[in-house]
Amino acid sequence: MKVVDHFQKDHDVIVGGRTKGDVQIDIADNKSLSTALESIGKLDAIICIAGEAKWEAFDNMTEEDFYIGIKSKLMGQVNLVRIGKDHLTLGGSITLSTGILADDPVPLTTSAAMVNGAVHSFVRALNLELRNDIRVNVVSLGLVEDSYEKYKDYFPGHIPITMEQAVGAYVKCVEGNESGAIIKVYQ
Repeated sequence: MKVVDHFQKDHDVIVGGRTKGDVQIDIADNKSLSTALESIGKLDAIICIAGEAKWEAFDNMTEEDFYIGIKSKLMGQVNLVRIGKDHLTLGGSITLSTGILADDPVPLTTSAAMVNGAVHSFVRALNLELRNDIRVNVVSLGLVEDSYEKYKDYFPGHIPITMEQAVGAYVKCVEGNESGAIIKVYQ
């Protein structure tokens, strides 16, 4: 919630979540996306810090296991852009989220790495077609200090990034002029 805390200082922030927040929204469900965005009205920016993918050994993964990440982390964010762009003010922005697994996968992350890389490619290609001064970018974070203890065994040798660095990447996307960028915050 550090990103929310930062933006609440100078902006009106509406938090959406599957089970908590100001508005209920499930990015894996197009009807939920449409209903939530219709209820809110016009927005200057949308930040998505959501999406799931299964962590499992490749030999144990089923096709359905891969579809978890495809439906949620990949298509959930693609559909958020597809639907959300029509709810932005002129010059508005959408910021998606991925992570270091797109460039530096670790064991058990075949699905997560795949969908993170796909989101990166989507945003680069989308930038060639955006209209109405809409900007879409991706923040791709490394291991964050707030989750270091929980995930450190999966990321040996990775140096955690600060929450200040993580928040700064989102600020750059929302308040800057970037479009079609993958803002990588890795150490």
